[in-house]
Amino acid sequence: MVLFEAPAMAASGEFIIINKSTNQLAYYNNSKLVKVFKVGTGRKASYTPEGKFKIVNKIVNRPYYKDKIPGGSPKNPLGNRWLGLNANGTWGTTYAIHGNNNSKSIGGYVSGGCIRMYNNDVQWLYSQVEVNTPVIITSSKNSFNAIAAANGYKVTGSAVPAASVPTTSTILKKGSKGPAVKELQRVLTSKGYSTNGIDGVFGPGTEAAVKKFQKAKKLKADGVVGPTTKKALGLK
Repeated sequence: MVLFEAPAMAASGEFIIINKSTNQLAYYNNSKLVKVFKVGTGRKASYTPEGKFKIVNKIVNRPYYKDKIPGGSPKNPLGNRWLGLNANGTWGTTYAIHGNNNSKSIGGYVSGGCIRMYNNDVQWLYSQVEVNTPVIITSSKNSFNAIAAANGYKVTGSAVPAASVPTTSTILKKGSKGPAVKELQRVLTSKGYSTNGIDGVFGPGTEAAVKKFQKAKKLKADGVVGPTTKKALGLK
């Protein structure tokens, strides 16, 4: 099922900066740097356009029309969240910040022009931003705060190092909740390990599915999703 989100005004002091030199995306809210994420950008420098743009649409489970892959499919290279940009005169259907079904591609110069994120990361970003949120894409050796200032934004606070904020690095276990758990459930289900629903709540069904997967992969079957189990699942 494809869901289109109704337009809303972006919050004051909310914007995104994408630096192709480091392949990182910074999210600002209330004029403060909140989080930094690793991203994948164009295979050639010209593929991902630079400039000032806006998010013009938000789509859950956008189909991959080129190969007729439905939205929500594990085979869909667009992941499960799409934040369309009005770059190069387009209207959110050509360029976007989106998820990806190949987590190994994140961080590299790999796309045809879009900005790729880990599915868990783009789910978090999607939940934060509104349509009309400004997006700055550049190639720079400067800090995110310096880039923001050069583009007319007054920011407060110090920069947040990327290494300190990956949303997907946390350990998932019984009682965990949120987008990271949903992504875990989706991946387990796609591999044939039923979690009794994809609701973002790490309950008994998800724990049992994790243990079965761990046992099949000859990992410690403790039902806790740490770095080793995440790697085996293809999660980051």
